[in-house]
Amino acid sequence: MGRAFEYRKATKLKRWGHMARTFTKIGKQIAIAVKAGGPEPDTNPSLRAIIATAKRENMPKDNIERAIKNALGKDQSEYKAMTYEGYGPHGVAIFVDTLTDNPTRTVGDVRSVFNKFSGNMGTSGSLSFLFDHKCVFTFKKKDGLDMDEMILDLIDYGVEDEYDEDEEENSITIYGDPKSFGAIQKHLEENGFEMMGGEFTYIPNDLKDVTPEQRETIDKMIEKLEDFDDVQNVFTNMKPE
Repeated sequence: MGRAFEYRKATKLKRWGHMARTFTKIGKQIAIAVKAGGPEPDTNPSLRAIIATAKRENMPKDNIERAIKNALGKDQSEYKAMTYEGYGPHGVAIFVDTLTDNPTRTVGDVRSVFNKFSGNMGTSGSLSFLFDHKCVFTFKKKDGLDMDEMILDLIDYGVEDEYDEDEEENSITIYGDPKSFGAIQKHLEENGFEMMGGEFTYIPNDLKDVTPEQRETIDKMIEKLEDFDDVQNVFTNMKPE
C-alpha cells in the first residue's frame, strides 16, 4: 500500500463526517457540475464522476436526482470552490476545501475556527510545498488486469506508477495530475472500467508526529471546520494513528 492510500484510509471518516452532512456536500458538487455541463450524466463527465462517488457513499438515488433537479432551478445559488490554508495547533498544516455562495461568510467561519484553536491562516499557496495536489480515481478491478500496462497507457496524463488495491472492495485507486482529470476519466470509461469515484485531494509529503493529547485538540478543530456546510474536505499533515 502506498502512502497516499494509507493516509486517505486513515482520514476518510474525519474528512466526511456524518452521512447527512456528506449528502449536503455532494449535493453542492452536483449543482456545480450540472450548471457547468448540463443535467445529463451521459454528456457530462464531471457529473458522472460525482454520481459514482455519491453511490459509493450510499447516497440514495432519489437524493441524487433531487440534487440534479434543484441545480436547474432559477433561484439556485452559484457556488465557488475556495481553498483556505494555514497552521493549526502544534504546527500542523491544514487545507480547507470549500464550496460557497458567500466567500465572505465562509472565510469568516473558517478564520474563527483557526483563531479559536490558536492557529494562523496563511495566504493562498503558502503550504503548497507540504502537499501534493492530485486527482484520484477509484474503479472496479477487472479480471486479468495488467496494471503495469495500464499505468503505461496513462503516463502522459501524469498518473503515478504507485497505485492502491483494496481487496475488500475489489477496487483500484490511481493518482494523477489534477489538470488531467477529464482525460483520465475518459480513458477509464472508454476502456470499460466501472467507476466508483473521482475527486481531488491533497496528500502530505511530510507527516508530522503528534502526541495523543495534541491529536485530540487537532481532531476537535477538524470537527469544528467540518460542521460548516460550506466545508467539503479538511486535509492535514498530521501523522495518522
